[in-house]
Amino acid sequence: MPRSARPLLAILTAIAGLQGITLIGYAVYDIVQGLRLGLTGPEEVSNLPGLILQIAIFAVLGAASIAIAVGWWRAKYAARAPFIVAQLLALVVGFPLAQGAATLQRLVGVALVVVAVTGIAVALLPPVTRAIVRD
Repeated sequence: MPRSARPLLAILTAIAGLQGITLIGYAVYDIVQGLRLGLTGPEEVSNLPGLILQIAIFAVLGAASIAIAVGWWRAKYAARAPFIVAQLLALVVGFPLAQGAATLQRLVGVALVVVAVTGIAVALLPPVTRAIVRD
């Protein structure tokens, strides 16, 4: 593997890993809030099946992001496509948040957009392309 690719792969590993930990953390937060406050909130998650589905979705996406991080760490070609799809989804969520009314909402949105664009750009750099191994 080219020396120039190792720091880039570390960046990609960190992005995917942090996204995975954040998603799993949010699933745990939903569990705690569901137990603490009961089934309150928007109609989509104010029923038990809706809450369970939301928790499952965040947990599965988080686990997938961590698997992608492991793939980047091992310089696996298979990590790139799902990583880019995940970043595109982050952009879909981040742009509306960045235009929100609340300051925290805007900050989270801007952070999502910046990280997603950075991730896509780094994933497509030539040193990364040369470094990843096709299985």
